[in-house]
Amino acid sequence: MSQKITVVNGKLIVPNHPIIPFIEGDGVGPEIWQAAQTIFDHAIEKAYQGQRKVAWQEVLAGEKSFNANGSWLPDETMQAFKDYLIGIKGPLTTPVGGGIRSLNVALRQELDLYVCLRPVRWFNGVESPLKMPEKVNMTIFRENTEDIYAGIEWQQGTAEAQKFYQFLSQEMGVKKVRFPQTSAFGVKPVSIEGSERLIRAAINYAFDNKLPSLTLVHKGNIMKFTEGGFKQWGYELAEREFADSVFTMQQFDKLKKQQGNEAAQTTLKHAKSSGKLIIKDVICDAFLQNTLLKPEEYSVIATLNLNGDYVSDQLAAMVGGIGIAPGANINYLTGHAIFEATHGTAPDIAGEDMANPSSLLLSGVMMFDYLGWTEVGQLISRAMAQLFQQGSATVDLARFMSNGKILTTKQFTQAIIRHL
Repeated sequence: MSQKITVVNGKLIVPNHPIIPFIEGDGVGPEIWQAAQTIFDHAIEKAYQGQRKVAWQEVLAGEKSFNANGSWLPDETMQAFKDYLIGIKGPLTTPVGGGIRSLNVALRQELDLYVCLRPVRWFNGVESPLKMPEKVNMTIFRENTEDIYAGIEWQQGTAEAQKFYQFLSQEMGVKKVRFPQTSAFGVKPVSIEGSERLIRAAINYAFDNKLPSLTLVHKGNIMKFTEGGFKQWGYELAEREFADSVFTMQQFDKLKKQQGNEAAQTTLKHAKSSGKLIIKDVICDAFLQNTLLKPEEYSVIATLNLNGDYVSDQLAAMVGGIGIAPGANINYLTGHAIFEATHGTAPDIAGEDMANPSSLLLSGVMMFDYLGWTEVGQLISRAMAQLFQQGSATVDLARFMSNGKILTTKQFTQAIIRHL
């Protein structure tokens, strides 16, 4: 009998036959969802021999929903994700014109999915612009509800924009708006609570996975009170809540001033050898450069919303592209999570049996790991790795592989199932 996933005392309780809502998505969405669901079901059967099975429940959003009932994101869909806690989705079209700014952002904000989790790893056989892509192995914790994605903006030329400027200039004494009559305005909220819960989740992830470091990526040299606050609040949280298990570069700097560089370096070396988590920070533009030059220095990344958008896509490109980049949006406090393909709808190849389901597949791997069904994810990941190593992939990847063999979406699906 199918049952809901629940949370008891902060712990996810997953029945053997959980109900999981899905949105197949727009464009190539139906094709990659059919491929992914088929592989998921085979992997679950392989791992548990009929003892476990997912009851997939379709819910509508995007163009399919709009065409069916005139709503891009029906209340029933949002309620299903609230009720069943866990969901998965393909890519969705962003409506043009008025209404919802972004369906993805609406889901994240309504469910308070404050972590956008993006692991990045390289698969042997996948072409990369890097000489040594195997050095790239990072997990990004992108804050998901604040920053400019809060959507607080006023359009140029409107009465609201003029009123906002009047408040800035007359009430707040702001004199730095160079062209006030033709300016649009936006507000960037960054809170202590929002920053701390994101960074806390990243620290716990690093501990759970025995990773060596966490890096706070920010632009605090320019945005001193928002992004600079994010950095400072992160250090303060780490030193307050995880004092016995971490060593921060803020502590290193203090020690260096008090006792000299040699003493600070000795303490840092001892902290690393004793297994403490090293927490450091780097300005975002330097980080983007460093990921190309010395990616092995980074493991877990905690960053703000806009930075996380840029960082996630660059790192994905470094290991072969966004077509094999998984993603999840998670609230670790309530248990709610939506796993998703991170690429767009690709309408130009929709229906052509060319789409790559790997992003959705790997997002499913993340979902099963989140549920505690790790055997399913291991089977799928291993099968994909074997296929890529042989040079077999959909056209977006195979065309760049030496002796690459191009598979259709259906052929790729069946090849993965054979390798489970």
